[in-house]
Amino acid sequence: MELNERADIDTGSIEDGRGSGGGGGIGGLPIGGGGLAGVVVTLIIALVGGYFGINTMGEGGGESTGQPITQCSTGAEQLQQLVCRNGLYVTSIQAYWRDELPQAFGEQYVPAKTHLFEGSVNTACGAADSGVGPFYCPADDKVYIDLSFYQVLSRQLGAPGEFAQPYVLAHEYGHHIQDVLGTEAEMRRRQERDPDSANQESVKLELQADCYAGAWANAAANTTDKDGDKIFTSLTDTDIQEGIQAAGQIGDDTLQQRGGGRVDPEQFTHGTSEQRQHWFRVGYESGDPKQCDTFKAGAVA
Repeated sequence: MELNERADIDTGSIEDGRGSGGGGGIGGLPIGGGGLAGVVVTLIIALVGGYFGINTMGEGGGESTGQPITQCSTGAEQLQQLVCRNGLYVTSIQAYWRDELPQAFGEQYVPAKTHLFEGSVNTACGAADSGVGPFYCPADDKVYIDLSFYQVLSRQLGAPGEFAQPYVLAHEYGHHIQDVLGTEAEMRRRQERDPDSANQESVKLELQADCYAGAWANAAANTTDKDGDKIFTSLTDTDIQEGIQAAGQIGDDTLQQRGGGRVDPEQFTHGTSEQRQHWFRVGYESGDPKQCDTFKAGAVA
């Protein structure tokens, strides 16, 4: 995978809130100092049940604030900086959905910002720490990520490939698409009507976000910046396999096993490794987000 050094980052899509801190905890998770370096991964697996998701704990926590990233200018130097590369990933993902959402679903795309933080952060969905991994908050239409998560993804979760990073972001923007289309809200209503189905509904939502990530990956090599310059100069089958590997490493069954526990399907909230890889492939091989209807009867059986 190679990025185009001439491509412009849509800096308005990125908020840099690193160093601003936060407090509290989403879903009762404790806030720990020092970011992900101090997180015991097995504890997080036990508490959260999976990485990459959507936080809908409700209103609260406060407003996240940050500054647009200013250290990234076109040229080879910017591609050496993690924050700049991620800025280009976000630019690509949003460029894709800006074109694809009206064509596929007849809806106009509503941009969403990515908020970078360190350690902990306040959001309109509540407060969180780095241990919960990247997440999307529908109450403020933002993707939240501590970039040190990529170290955990690579060193502790077994997904070291570079394309694992845009896969993470594309998954979270998949949740934004679900928010724009009303999919997430309808799923919550079904959970309220039938609480026993809550985990199964959550799995369907997460797998659809994986499928949307795959649909973006199919078109990523052709996405362009505001001036029409391609964002990627090359994207290979090896890169796609890195995304598939990442999807497999964060399946509920794999995380439960890595945490030292037994595999308990009743506790699944994101889907098995096989399911997550399958739905990423569905999106990638079809290139059509309309094929990502994981809510059909038997779709995730």
